[in-house]
Amino acid sequence: MEKVFVLIGGFLFDFISDLIFFILHVTGSGSFPKPLSAKEEKEYLEKLNQGDQNARNTLIEHNLRLVAHIIKKYYANSSDQDDLISIGTIGLIKAVDSFDTGKGIRLSSYAARCIENEILMFFRTTKKTAQDVSMNEPIDTDRDGNALTLMDTMASEDNMVENIDNKIKIEIIYGRRIISKRTIHYLFKIWFGTR
Repeated sequence: MEKVFVLIGGFLFDFISDLIFFILHVTGSGSFPKPLSAKEEKEYLEKLNQGDQNARNTLIEHNLRLVAHIIKKYYANSSDQDDLISIGTIGLIKAVDSFDTGKGIRLSSYAARCIENEILMFFRTTKKTAQDVSMNEPIDTDRDGNALTLMDTMASEDNMVENIDNKIKIEIIYGRRIISKRTIHYLFKIWFGTR
């Protein structure tokens, strides 16, 4: 079930990114379309209530500037910006789809709250998994420049016993005792659960 949501989320992200790219580059201006006047907004909302999808698209396109304005206070680096624009655009789409003209407020006021709510929802969901660490996530590099993962640095049981045995033999050869027998027994109890 989670894989389905990941696939849908990825598809939706790609679709919104392509939509924003299309809007910005096909209009030829390289920037967001200008906001609609109150009169134009009212006309398009009436058309939307009659089921006109072009009116819906126009309302979304002309309020993308609002999305960009709102995300400015949330993103820390430029890699977050694209994600937040996509998420804010989802909030804008939800706002256009659920806007009630009978409430007596402008679409931009309602959309601003929807955009912020969508962004804050995203932050809450990512906060839950922010501390998760993958065993295959690169944590450092070795001398050759290859990525080291947490799995690479963990010792296996076979390797652990051999390493301790080699360490004891080296200590005996050099006549030094860095690890006492008591410490070794204690470590074996912890590692292998023998009591």
